Amino acid sequence: MTESAGTPPDPDRSAADKDEAASRGGSQDGPQDNSQDGPDGEASRVRWWDDAAPARRRHRWLRWAALAASFFVLVAAGVGWWLYKKLDSNIRTDTSVAAELRAYEKERPASVVHDAENILIIGSDSRAGDNREYGRDYGGSQRSDTTILLHLPADRKSATAMSLPRDLMTDIPSCRTSDGKRSRKQFAQFNWAFEFGGTACTIRTVERMTGIRIDHYMVVDFNGFKDMVDAVDGVEVCLKEPIDDPDAHLKLRAGRQKLDGEEALGYVRARKSLGNGSDTDRMDRQQRFLGALVNKMQSDGVLLNPTRLYPVLDAATKSLTTDPGLDSLKDLYALVRGVRNVPTDKVQFLTVPRQPYAADPNRDELVQPDATKLFERLRQDTPVTVVPADELARRKDGNGDPSDSTSPTPTPTYSGNNAAADLCKQ
Repeated sequence: MTESAGTPPDPDRSAADKDEAASRGGSQDGPQDNSQDGPDGEASRVRWWDDAAPARRRHRWLRWAALAASFFVLVAAGVGWWLYKKLDSNIRTDTSVAAELRAYEKERPASVVHDAENILIIGSDSRAGDNREYGRDYGGSQRSDTTILLHLPADRKSATAMSLPRDLMTDIPSCRTSDGKRSRKQFAQFNWAFEFGGTACTIRTVERMTGIRIDHYMVVDFNGFKDMVDAVDGVEVCLKEPIDDPDAHLKLRAGRQKLDGEEALGYVRARKSLGNGSDTDRMDRQQRFLGALVNKMQSDGVLLNPTRLYPVLDAATKSLTTDPGLDSLKDLYALVRGVRNVPTDKVQFLTVPRQPYAADPNRDELVQPDATKLFERLRQDTPVTVVPADELARRKDGNGDPSDSTSPTPTPTYSGNNAAADLCKQ
């Protein structure tokens, strides 16, 4: 018997195996993992499929993710566009005002400082429609309950809001009335201009009084003010005494408290039950409340938070009637963007210098030359300093000069307040 090392290799079979391996992409010459090899190289085919399957699943997932992302982008864009159009459509435009003002362009004052803007804000006291709960509607007539000239300087580092008393005696030009007729030129209390000829007549009256060119205007109604206060979740005030005023729909306790929109409206409109009952006292209260509202919007980041800003914009735009230059959300956003970084202590409120009218103490007249000096500074876009009335009185008692005399060219100082003031520390 002869010992054998085994059946000798078949050269022909070895060559065939190499060819088959080469056709499958393998090689017998390189390193091989034969731990799981089965007949005819079955393990190699299984491993190839195992490697390819996760890649296909990953590619499939990426395609679905891309489709989902595209879908959500389209939905977000659609919702954003819908919200934009909704806010944009809320704003009402009064083209008749522009037409009326064009007819009197030659008599209007010229703009002096490029990029400075003067915006007339008119609070309408119409009792028509949703506002009838605040009083009787005398045939739909209305007068300007509150009028504020907002001056935005060219550098947008401050903002000055000057109130014009509704009982201020002034010259009102002949104006086109709602029935197409014309009112006569007359010397009367300021808010009659709005009743006679609406916004156009009010603008012409303000321009004649101040020499300041009005670039834009906004007419705001009662319900818009209420909704704006509610949109920022109320505004804090501080009352020295409790209030119970049925005419103003107002009943409040003394001390610090947050007012909702309905209470805020009663608070800024109340006249008989707060202070000395004068329109002067009421304007001061309105200015302080507006300052607190501005402070709330800035300190709570409302202007920088789209989720919180939308309700405010919705409320504001629903209540607005503007000129064609401010009648779009784009225009209003550009206006807000220009002033949103103004420090609250640079947002100033004051009332035009006035005193009881000599012929009727229930009316007001301008204090001259103080009023003219204030108008000129706003017209020329030069600084105005505003301090609380008690501080102004101390300055006058000290040296007779209320101006800030620390600089070579003292800035005239007027009684007022700013948005940083705490209503409970006044």
